[in-house]
Amino acid sequence: MRAAEPSPWNLTYRVMTPTKRPSSGSPYPLSDRDQLISTISVSGDYAESAVYSDQKYSTPILYARWDKGAASRKLTLTFHAVRQEVVRRDFPTREAAWDPADYAMYLAPTSLGPIDGQVKILADQITKGKTTILDKSKAIYDWICDNMYRDPATHGCGSGNVCLLLNKPGGKCTDIHSVFVALCRAAGIPAREVFGIRQGKKTEQDISTWQHCWAEFYLPGYDWVPVDPADVRKMMLKEKLELSDTKTTHYREYFWGAWDQYRVKLAMGRDLALNPPQHGKPINTFGYPYAQIGTETLDWLDPQTFKYTFTFRQ
Repeated sequence: MRAAEPSPWNLTYRVMTPTKRPSSGSPYPLSDRDQLISTISVSGDYAESAVYSDQKYSTPILYARWDKGAASRKLTLTFHAVRQEVVRRDFPTREAAWDPADYAMYLAPTSLGPIDGQVKILADQITKGKTTILDKSKAIYDWICDNMYRDPATHGCGSGNVCLLLNKPGGKCTDIHSVFVALCRAAGIPAREVFGIRQGKKTEQDISTWQHCWAEFYLPGYDWVPVDPADVRKMMLKEKLELSDTKTTHYREYFWGAWDQYRVKLAMGRDLALNPPQHGKPINTFGYPYAQIGTETLDWLDPQTFKYTFTFRQ
């Protein structure tokens, strides 16, 4: 696969309720070693706007506030993104010494991703007889590919409620990768989800529902290793493949240690406290724009109450 060409992205969303003072936050893209973000432009009819980050994960947040009674509420974020294919499979033959305390954040449970109880029991079963981080994580990856499946009826990308998913292992990308991360952490492997959106492949496309979540685990002395078992199961569903099919084997081998370039990272972290702080409990995931009117949180998956569009252009 080759790197994608520079591509501008447009994010526009509108808060529709006219009677109270709304505020909103959106994931805000940044450059890293796998993607280059440039030509960022923010415009709208807000009363206040700024870019902040949360204190735990340093996830960037585009914040905007509108005054009470504003006749219109619009915010447009546009940026150029160049994304590289990521391949990391040149693994060392020996595992380096490491201190789990250095990766405590990525070994801890989350509100929907416990690492004790049935999760710990299953992780121990999957990794029985495995002695290295690499072998344990590969066993968990294989278990996910073998036992979970993509459920098109899942709302959005899924909530990633791990205990429910162990009883009914069907969902979408956040569900599948939440189970991968929880099992890894229960087995003593640092792991985390990445939240973003897929790039289009046409000259111009509406990608408003193309949010995606992928995952990575830390291999001591090496690097963070990319995986995407959810895309294995998506391609199996899309192409009507069985686990025994040659193409399934190809997808499983590719997404172990690699991500394709048709994606842009937007956010990290679970149970986020936004900045400025939102009313109520932490946000489970931050892969979608988020808005509140007063103390009421709008449903970011309901187009009747919270309208936004993502547009991809090459």
